[in-house]
Amino acid sequence: MQSSISNIKSSDRLNVLIFGAGAIGTYFGGSLILAGHNVVFVEQPKMVSELREHGLRLDLTIDERRKTKDAFVIEARSFVVAPSLEEALKFGPFDVALFALKSFDTPAALEGMKPFAEKLPPILCLSNGVENEQAIARELGADKVIYGTVTSAIGRRGVGDIVLEKLRGCGVAAGHAFSEKLAKALDDAFLNCRLFPEAHGMKWSKMLTNLVANPTSAILNMTAAQVFANKKLYKLEIDMLSECLAVMKAQNLQVTDLPGTPVKLLALATKLPLWLSKPFLSRAAGSGRGGKMPSFHIDLYSGRGQSEIEYLHGAVVRFGKEFKVPTPVNELLTNTLLALTKKEIPLEEYANQPERLLSKVKSQLNL
Repeated sequence: MQSSISNIKSSDRLNVLIFGAGAIGTYFGGSLILAGHNVVFVEQPKMVSELREHGLRLDLTIDERRKTKDAFVIEARSFVVAPSLEEALKFGPFDVALFALKSFDTPAALEGMKPFAEKLPPILCLSNGVENEQAIARELGADKVIYGTVTSAIGRRGVGDIVLEKLRGCGVAAGHAFSEKLAKALDDAFLNCRLFPEAHGMKWSKMLTNLVANPTSAILNMTAAQVFANKKLYKLEIDMLSECLAVMKAQNLQVTDLPGTPVKLLALATKLPLWLSKPFLSRAAGSGRGGKMPSFHIDLYSGRGQSEIEYLHGAVVRFGKEFKVPTPVNELLTNTLLALTKKEIPLEEYANQPERLLSKVKSQLNL
């Protein structure tokens, strides 16, 4: 197992605060540690002892640039993990913080961060959705937020133990005084970082990729491949994506390709005949998540009673209303999955019953 940590010039070394050692936090934090940067994690107290005892394990073997067939093991003495933000800030000042929580966890996290706003560095927000950065700006100040996105697929095997399943990269939006230096540091840490000139187009383009086969998989308890194998469900996917693209157009936002992710082709697929676009979208849906079930399915069947659909498809609906763009498919999918999440209807209501969902679509939307 590899454990080497690079030495970099002191002027290039960043002090980085990372909220959570989940899949993305561990991948980014561990990669930055390996590149020679100083990293402090803020984690729940119950996770702190395990991280302090076992350190981090990063299986990055698919990245040929690493030139290793072994996972990297980073000993706990190479980083700091704190059980609270107050404790973590004692190891500052920090150059930047990384934030990659689920969107439904953002409000509570920001509430806990507000008392320390003056001590917090700029926050690179890597969360899915298009409204987290605005929430950070409202609560902590516009100078405290940098728009970011992740397209690599990372699996979490345990606390501080991750595997890189699909190497694509990440994006940092220009416009903040620290954006360029941060993008270079992330790229030098083998995270395949690109600097994007326009923040909102970048975030909406990433969200477009998150929408594919996500709610239908959860509602129907079917894999993305099974969803796309059904011609009528595939047409529903195209209608859903087309609504999102119409909302983007109303905001004058351009679809942009992301690292390792041809989002423009995804958008083009909505304009092609169904028989022509289906093979491409089927491959994208099957491989985009590293072979895992879509996130909405994972959240629904975890029983935690929360779903990010409210912040993804729900955002399409909210912005659609603001810009007077109809979004009936996104609204129906959002409401149906939220009802399942809140146990207002049983999981069995639509499980493996695509015709039942399609009948609801037809009766309510006249599609």
